[in-house]
Parts: sequence; C-alpha cells; structure tokens
Amino acid sequence: MIIYVKQTIIGELNLHLRILDPEKIEAKSFEIIEQEMGSHGFSLQEWTVVRRVIHASADFDLGRSVLFHPDAIRSGIVALRKGCPIVADVQMVQVGINKTSCLRFGSRVYCSIGDRDVARRAKAVGLTRAIISMRKSRHKLHGGIVAIGNAPTALLEVIRLVREEGIIPALIVGVPVGFVSAAEAKEELAKLQTPFITNRGRKGGTPVAVATVNALLGLSAQG
Repeated sequence: MIIYVKQTIIGELNLHLRILDPEKIEAKSFEIIEQEMGSHGFSLQEWTVVRRVIHASADFDLGRSVLFHPDAIRSGIVALRKGCPIVADVQMVQVGINKTSCLRFGSRVYCSIGDRDVARRAKAVGLTRAIISMRKSRHKLHGGIVAIGNAPTALLEVIRLVREEGIIPALIVGVPVGFVSAAEAKEELAKLQTPFITNRGRKGGTPVAVATVNALLGLSAQG
C-alpha cells in the first residue's frame, strides 16, 4: 500500500511537472485563444501581436479593439532590425521588454521618468513627469519605437512632438490604461500618419505594451 501510494504521488507530481512546462503552457494557451477568438480580420502578422496581447491580458475584448496603422508591423520590424532605441513611458514597461531579443539586434530600452532632472523640471513647470520624460527622450523617439502602457499624458506629448516638432518615430505603441484621457489620447493617435499600434477605449496597460513589443521582436527574428 505504501509503495502504491508513493508511486501514485510520484505519478501525479510528474503530471504536474508536465503541465508546468512553460512551452507547453504557452502552446496550450495559444490553442485556447485561437479557438475562443474565432474569425477575425487581422493579418497573420497582426494576429501574432493580438494573440500575444490576449495571452498577456486574458481579455478578448481588448484584443478585438487593437488598431494597426497599415505600415505598423513593417516599420516596427525594419526599425528593430536596425537596432533602434525603444523608449518606454514607465519602468515596468522597460523591465518587461525582452532584453535578450533586443540585444540580438543591438536595441536598448530607455525610460527617464524616474530621473531626478525630470522630476525637478516637471514640478517647476507644473506638468507630469511622463510629459517631461518624453521631451527629454525626443532624440531617441525620432526613428525609434515608443512603448506607452500607462501614461496618457506621455502619449499626448508624443503626438504633439510629431505634429509640432517633426519628430517621426518608426512606430508608436500607444496603449495607456485609465479613466482620464486614455481613450481620448488613443483616438488622437489613430489620426496620425505615423505608424502606430493602439486600441480603442480605456483598457491597456503595461502587459499590453510589453506584449506588443515582444511580439514585434519575435517577428523581427523570423526570416
């Protein structure tokens, strides 16, 4: 009996170990997403991004709300393969982007929202640190990729830089979450000719921004 119970426990442990295999979990998750999403109008490359977003958020409505500029995927891949800088609005986004994949292309992820000079300047002029950090990073934004998952004011400032100062990012990933200005900022982004990936409504956040950039890094490594 003791031997049988021990073998049963070991068998259950092995089963759990198989279930906890990260590659198998991801593959099973993608399979479930494919089944539950059903038909959609995304291209194959766009769906790679959207599927990753749904995987990160477990939110199909959010996934269905994703919008792509027609040149978003191509422009993002070209820029990443050239080793473009990636500018994040907050450190959580910076930390979440796959550094190993970035190093493959020579890209680095920057975030200046925590810099002391940014905090001092923001307090002095009465603006958010997110706005000042985007202004500080303007030279990296031009030709680079910006990933905004939290701060609507960061996205609004990037839009202003594009419209008023001629800063042209290779791609704007603008998916801030929130109740104040988040949806409105994304609607303004969708009016730009500059390549963008965004979504409609209040939903978004760090996981969505990170998932989008990491999906693009994966696409950039193909072929």
